[in-house]
Amino acid sequence: MRNLNKILITFLLILTTAATFAQQSFKVTYQQLKEYEGLYEYYNGSELKISASPKDTVLVAIINLSTYPLKAVSKDVFLNNANVPIRFLRDASNNITGFTEGNKQPVKLINKNVSVPEKMWYPKLGADVKTYQYKYAIPADLKDGLQTGDASIVGLDTTLLDKMMIKIVRGQYPNVHSILIIKGGKLVFEEYFYEYTKDSLQEMRSATKSFISALTGIAINKGFIKSKDEKVVSYFPEYNFANNTDIKKTITIENMLTNQSGLDCDAADPKAIGTETAMDESEDWIKYTLDLPMIDKPDAGGRYCSGNPITVGRIVEIATHMPLPDFGEKNLFGPLDIKGYKWSFKPDKSSVNNYCQIYLKPRDMAKFGLLYLNKGVWNNKQVMPAEWVEDSFKTHSVVQGVDYGYLWWLRYLDADGVRYYAKTAQGNGGQKIYVFPDQDLVIAITGGNYNSQSPSNELVSKYILPAFNKK
Repeated sequence: MRNLNKILITFLLILTTAATFAQQSFKVTYQQLKEYEGLYEYYNGSELKISASPKDTVLVAIINLSTYPLKAVSKDVFLNNANVPIRFLRDASNNITGFTEGNKQPVKLINKNVSVPEKMWYPKLGADVKTYQYKYAIPADLKDGLQTGDASIVGLDTTLLDKMMIKIVRGQYPNVHSILIIKGGKLVFEEYFYEYTKDSLQEMRSATKSFISALTGIAINKGFIKSKDEKVVSYFPEYNFANNTDIKKTITIENMLTNQSGLDCDAADPKAIGTETAMDESEDWIKYTLDLPMIDKPDAGGRYCSGNPITVGRIVEIATHMPLPDFGEKNLFGPLDIKGYKWSFKPDKSSVNNYCQIYLKPRDMAKFGLLYLNKGVWNNKQVMPAEWVEDSFKTHSVVQGVDYGYLWWLRYLDADGVRYYAKTAQGNGGQKIYVFPDQDLVIAITGGNYNSQSPSNELVSKYILPAFNKK
């Protein structure tokens, strides 16, 4: 849900660290980087792999399914994407024994021997980047609920797809894991890169929020929740919340779906009291969120706060008397024939390493987008109310300068002078589900550009949307 495993310390430390190392440059060889490889302890009982890339001489930290590049700045010192220093520790014999991350406690090296698949370093293992030519193929019919078709028949320019594939394979768009395109209700393009395949689970990160929105709409439609205007605090009579003013008692479910709770929580504001790091360390994420002081009236302004959708997810559990993943299996994933996914929804300290996020296959991401494109209908069955889809895609607030619906981003992309309007579920690293209602188009993209700029929007605007240009 948040930027999972985002290596953070205080804003001041990040600034001072960046200033210290910004002007330094340090060259290191592949063999020197291999000295740091190994399996390390990590925080909250987890483990972390560190490996050297033979492709571009970069040290990479691997946490769960995610990879994070580390930039060498001096001997034994690296910076991650947040400019936090990673300092490797040595013993009296000059052997690596562990590392420190910012001002956190040191972690130990568990095992010097670590192996990673060779495929993880190359978009297409074995491809000659200088001579590579892409050959389009119609996606396979896997009998998984998705119909497949030919891209050229539905209007996609395969010449543009060729160019996109060549640039990805040549490394001009790094860390793209998969691209899938549904046009006219059919899956017409499906490509995977690095070690990823159609069977690979991908972290959804904050794209999970849009799934919580869907389950909220279903719960309301089935009568478990009376309406989106229900007061949030009323669902938690067992808590004595801090800062429990009369204004706080007016926060509704809809306010949280639109990130307009009014609570002092904003991922884009370093001065906000509520932070994801602090929530991580709290025993109860619901109480932490609702203990926060009010900075505004509900419905008065959009602030990106992961505590809002997590609280809504817990409300669905309370109203349905079911764990959220079980309610989702019965009412969303099951009907869409989504199998093999993972979801643990435990909004407390035990979830610090997965942050209550969903792990999905890219095809199943595409199914979710197609469900919304079809106004909640799947296989001629109304899985989700059409009214909820319509309301989810309306502008209710503005978050970080972007129009925002019910936990969906409502953005536009420009392609060849034409503006295309998309409804987007998105998560850190480049996990994107684009729904373009006017083009009858769904695009699912996954990636590993964690805590850095994803090329997803550029790929869509340069190589996919121009096929539908109607100037």
